[in-house]
Amino acid sequence: MSTRRRVVGSVAGAIGLVAAGGAVSMLRQQRSISRRAGEDIAFGSLRSEPVTVVADDGVPLHVEIDDLQDNRVLGSRMLGRATAPDVTVVFVHGFCLNLDCWHFQRAAYRNLVRTVFYDQRSHGRSGNSDREHSTIDQLGSDLKAVIDATTDGPVVLVGHSMGGMAIVSLVEQHPELVGSKIIGAGLISTTAGGLDVGRILLPMLPARLSGGISSRAVRTLHRGHRAVDSARRLGRSIATVATDRYAFGGEVPKGYVEFVDEMLSATPFEVVADFFPLFTNLDKFHAVEALGAIPTSVICGTSDKITSIGHSRKLHSRIPDSGLLECDGAGHMVIFERHDLVNAELDQLITAATAGARSR
Repeated sequence: MSTRRRVVGSVAGAIGLVAAGGAVSMLRQQRSISRRAGEDIAFGSLRSEPVTVVADDGVPLHVEIDDLQDNRVLGSRMLGRATAPDVTVVFVHGFCLNLDCWHFQRAAYRNLVRTVFYDQRSHGRSGNSDREHSTIDQLGSDLKAVIDATTDGPVVLVGHSMGGMAIVSLVEQHPELVGSKIIGAGLISTTAGGLDVGRILLPMLPARLSGGISSRAVRTLHRGHRAVDSARRLGRSIATVATDRYAFGGEVPKGYVEFVDEMLSATPFEVVADFFPLFTNLDKFHAVEALGAIPTSVICGTSDKITSIGHSRKLHSRIPDSGLLECDGAGHMVIFERHDLVNAELDQLITAATAGARSR
């Protein structure tokens, strides 16, 4: 039977989820790692030696792998009743962000679970894509290339926003991987179709350009993308207000808003225009049912203004036996705004996926 929970961003709610999280949460507690890991670490400072994975069309993808640094302790020694799970968790970021958006998750799982982070094509430190390959299907192919190049064993996939769409695309293209290679999935603030594309642009455009935008207008703006970028830079104070309004559901620390705005602003508008049309025609709800064969968590904020909560509820209804965590009052960047609750849910997902794989 599927599970559905609505929780507020409270300490009690987080503790309850962590207590149910199983092996991974036990490891985090026994290693004296706070459930709020990452608060005292500068944004963008978590790094590992970069690896380049070349996509099937030749675009280089920037990848960072956090391996277990002490396999003797974490892999073979019992920590209470918990051991480090034999799995790699691959994190896939969203539109106009980069791998640093996983700051709180990376801090929480570093040296507890093997993790892989990468910048999607045309984002962050990865190479730029041509318009022909700026598609959700290509993002699914890129994800498979990263998995093939960086993992030998089972994987749990965790995607935020466009990253969740990449996971769904991979599942559509390679359903045979579900239950064999892919043993768990986390879909955060995402959808498989029916998106109001105008919501995506609002945090990324100068105020005078964001009203009544359409796909045709974006294609026109593509030709003048340098001028749009200049306007964005000149209107940074306005852009920061837009980021706060559309990325978060309530009041958050100023540093959260500024860091998310930095990631958005670092993405050239040419990239925004390249990818924008693909959201209009996205229709992959038929593919998500396959995820019912593995532990799957759908996570969202009830105040998400970009991928509204109805999208997550629809995903939950289409994925048999999935779990749905609704974070009351949180916005699209729930991975920042309610990172304690998100991490606790991922604890449960990783534990369930690993247990399920071992029982097969």
